[in-house]
Amino acid sequence: MVSERPAHKVAALMLAAGYSRRFGADKRRLQRGDGRSLLSASLALPCSMLEEVWLVLRPDEAPAELDLPTGVRIVQNPATAQGMGHSLAAGAERLLAESSADAVAIFLADMPAIRRDSLETLFAHASANAIVLPCYQGKRGHPVLFGRDFWPQLATLSGDAGAKPVLQQHPEAVRIVELNDPGVLQDIDTPADLIQL
Repeated sequence: MVSERPAHKVAALMLAAGYSRRFGADKRRLQRGDGRSLLSASLALPCSMLEEVWLVLRPDEAPAELDLPTGVRIVQNPATAQGMGHSLAAGAERLLAESSADAVAIFLADMPAIRRDSLETLFAHASANAIVLPCYQGKRGHPVLFGRDFWPQLATLSGDAGAKPVLQQHPEAVRIVELNDPGVLQDIDTPADLIQL
């Protein structure tokens, strides 16, 4: 069931093409206490709230083996293994070609603890000409929302710096939204992080 839509249409782009080097294994497939994989748990909330959810995977993966929710659109690009910037670029290219959304929320595949009310607040700030950054206790987190006006720049990214260059070029467009949700900061980089979650 999809909840009430935000005023501006928002799509989700989840980055899941990393190699989990710090974790030491493919953390996306790890089973949580509720039986879902970390990736499925991270996808659950965006899939319940948005009509359009995109997932960036490595080019050599079989999406059917990842137990994904139905309706998730897959982006696979040979350059995704070269860093987060390439994954963002591959996703932005597909969004530009196929999406009618006004903004895209960039999710990370290892952040399952973000709350629904936090996403509702962020989505309410979305627009084609804004970059929306969640913040918890003064620290910036995810998902970051990029209005459609910034997608062409996202499509040119490379390397492993993510979208930092786009943020630096457009400080006037950035809206920082303070949330009472540590989930916007909690990612799973090590086995100890998973235990703490």
